[in-house]
Amino acid sequence: MHSLLKKALTWDIESSKKFKFPPHHRFLWWIATFFAHSGDSWYCLGFIGLVWLFGSPYWKNVAATMGISTFVMAFVVIVIKFSIRRKRPEGEWGEIYRNTDPHSFPSGHATRVFFLASMAWLIAPIWLAIVLTIWAPLVAVARVLTGVHYISDILAGAIIGWIIGQLVVYLIPLFTQVFPFLYYPQTILPLF
Repeated sequence: MHSLLKKALTWDIESSKKFKFPPHHRFLWWIATFFAHSGDSWYCLGFIGLVWLFGSPYWKNVAATMGISTFVMAFVVIVIKFSIRRKRPEGEWGEIYRNTDPHSFPSGHATRVFFLASMAWLIAPIWLAIVLTIWAPLVAVARVLTGVHYISDILAGAIIGWIIGQLVVYLIPLFTQVFPFLYYPQTILPLF
């Protein structure tokens, strides 16, 4: 068993190195870094906050649920990261990630974007679910292409994010009771 795990980890490290873009491919590097950053928590929460501030009552409820749930998901990811403590791949790009969060497993970005896509299928219009489902793998793959994650980090993040996104909708009644000031009372979110 130990030998099999060691082989899998070696494959993961070597394969991730092969997928990493060299920065001298300027246009491809720009695209990869754009998508890698687009899943940052402050961008996601900032966008959710804008939707909550300026959206209709329905969109306020969607944004409130996604925002609160993002914090729940982040807590789960932090617990896993600090339990496993897998070091990020060696590299120069992504200094902010390397300094603020030296652990790579699972990818918080992959978890976050797949989580949002998963939730969207249950509480948002189908067009948003489709957009987020297309965006999520682009962000996840970009994290490997820019060298801040291993392939297994993003795969685990995608699975964890999707599962938490499906489960957290059961907490919506609790969210509306604990944070009633974030919800518009006359608009009910669909659960399924």
